[in-house]
Amino acid sequence: MKIYRTYHPDRDIVLYNGDCLKLLKKLPDNSVALTVTSPPYCMGKEYESSTSYEDFSEIHKKILPEIVRVTKPGGSICWQVGYHVSNGTVMPLDYLVHRIAENIDDLYLRNRIIWTYGHGLHCKKRFSGRHETILWYTKGIDYTFNLDAVRIPQKYPGKTHYKGANKGLPSGNPKGKNPGDIWDIPNVKANHIEKTDHPCQFPIALAQRLILALSTEGDLVFDPFMGVGSTGCAAITEQRRFVGAEVHTSYYNTAVNRCDLAFQKKLNFRPHNKPVYIPDPNSKVARNPFEVETTPPV
Repeated sequence: MKIYRTYHPDRDIVLYNGDCLKLLKKLPDNSVALTVTSPPYCMGKEYESSTSYEDFSEIHKKILPEIVRVTKPGGSICWQVGYHVSNGTVMPLDYLVHRIAENIDDLYLRNRIIWTYGHGLHCKKRFSGRHETILWYTKGIDYTFNLDAVRIPQKYPGKTHYKGANKGLPSGNPKGKNPGDIWDIPNVKANHIEKTDHPCQFPIALAQRLILALSTEGDLVFDPFMGVGSTGCAAITEQRRFVGAEVHTSYYNTAVNRCDLAFQKKLNFRPHNKPVYIPDPNSKVARNPFEVETTPPV
């Protein structure tokens, strides 16, 4: 598989070093099955030119209608955002995104997914932030959703019904459980296996789960704010086509290298279905409310 630098509809993998709006103008209507991205939060990072959440809104007023235009009927748009923080005051960016998105025809919010993680900056005058949000929209009423592809291990895989007609039978789906709308996935910090020089890199697992659930093999996945290519790596790993844009040349070059490693199946990453905590297999698992004895307080 070859990685191209300029867009053409016959090219499976395109990584564009430039403004995503310029790339979007080249994408045909109804051509993208899934968009997964995390836009700049306008907080003055090295890859940002603004420190204003008003500018964040203005950018989205331009880009979101274009994203919807290129999304095919039944396709999905996943927008991962956190908070704009200024002088200790926070603005939830998903609120700003949805204020714009709710006025776009044929766009429906399906889930507000909370991505939680255990590590980050420690605050002294407010509770430390340990989550961000993914807004999942679909274009149209009917849409792709492959739940079985993203089921995760049951917390208690041997648990059974303790009464009724199904007594003794498994009480959970043998394929695993629905991951729900709160996803505990470690963020990419310090010694994380995926860490690059990008200060706000999101994990491949986040994009991988969305790609498996909301697209099928051969579909086109798009990331307008590609960064170091996490979405592209996930798309290539799961046999999807991919188009992404990144203005920062250093991050772009890292994305090209990582996507090439993904194609060669040499990229190390933490998969979406690896649990943060694995219960001790020798520990006692309650099958019903009366099975585990309790010791009364002294």
